[in-house]
Amino acid sequence: MTAAPTHHKARALRPGSPRPAKELCSECGLCDTYFVHYVKDACAFLNQQVAELEEVAHGRSRDLDAPDDVYFGVHQEMIAARKREPIAGAQWTGIVSAIACEMLERGLVEGVVCVQSAPGDRFQPQPTIAKTPEEVLAARVNKPTLSPNLSVLELVERSGMQRLLAIGVGCQIQALRAVQDKLGLEKLYVLGTPCVDNVTRAGLQKFLETTSQSPETVVHYEFMQDFRVHFKHEDGSVEMVPFFGLKTNKLKDVFAPSCMSCFDYVNSLADLVVGYMGAPFGYQWIVVRNDTGKEMLEVVADRLVMQPVGSQGDRRAAVQQSIPAYDKGVTLPMWAARLMGVFIERIGPKGLEYARFSIDSHFTRNYLYVKRNHPEKLADHVPEYAQRIVEQYNLPD
Repeated sequence: MTAAPTHHKARALRPGSPRPAKELCSECGLCDTYFVHYVKDACAFLNQQVAELEEVAHGRSRDLDAPDDVYFGVHQEMIAARKREPIAGAQWTGIVSAIACEMLERGLVEGVVCVQSAPGDRFQPQPTIAKTPEEVLAARVNKPTLSPNLSVLELVERSGMQRLLAIGVGCQIQALRAVQDKLGLEKLYVLGTPCVDNVTRAGLQKFLETTSQSPETVVHYEFMQDFRVHFKHEDGSVEMVPFFGLKTNKLKDVFAPSCMSCFDYVNSLADLVVGYMGAPFGYQWIVVRNDTGKEMLEVVADRLVMQPVGSQGDRRAAVQQSIPAYDKGVTLPMWAARLMGVFIERIGPKGLEYARFSIDSHFTRNYLYVKRNHPEKLADHVPEYAQRIVEQYNLPD
């Protein structure tokens, strides 16, 4: 067994106490452990270091002369896939859960950092170290709220685990990469999901009550490639609300300041990323970033239907039009929103071009947020790849 290297420890911050990142804290959980000693270097909102950590995780940083690297990060390949036999109750077909379960069953890892639901509230995250497939499956379905995944890091180190799979989003993974050499692990696997626009639990409730016709029965939801928010309900029905009909004027302030300041939508530092936004409807977008990610995908490859990723349309006009619309809180009447959604679904961006649309829309919005609310951080906080994306558009002051 490899002993954890000697490292500095500090007293974890008390619940509810101010965090070093202040209002930009994403509640990743690092400050809830004695690894808080490293927060000034590790926190994505105190020390943006994606390029440096890409070198550590992947052996190189992204090539800024390669358009796909600029948008999607370091990668060996991108594919679209779905499970032949979906996992019951999974958000989509269950690729993330299947990988985690298989890695445990094969003995590739001893534990999986994932997020179950707190008792009595399906949307309240409860980070855990799953040690059985049943515990992994208890964590299926996204919790679109800020989640302190890294709060279990002390338990990881104390357990003496040597091989670990961590599932998380960009801000969590940047902090994890910054301290991973302190954990004494023989092997760390990182399975990421793209992430944007998380909320507090109270913010989520406001979003559901403002947007869904039956907020109390929503099981999960996703902003999908057809320009609609898909809400799945307890009875299995799916409610679809067009993006353009969202009550932006009521929801502009619901998203966490950390998410409004994030430029790592695609989870650049994970070994393998599984999401939806670059794939056709019904498939998941899979990004293999390095050999470790390839190893992870291969454990379930024989259970997947795979196809190449595609790209269609031109996002730029739609993105440019969305900038002032969001800025001014414009909301269309629902009949017009539905009509607009049908029109854009037919002629708008698809596949990787839809992914670029989503990235552009959020990066321009977030750039303006940082510029207006934290101008002192703008130069250091916005990575060069994000700067290049934003520079394609005319932004208001």
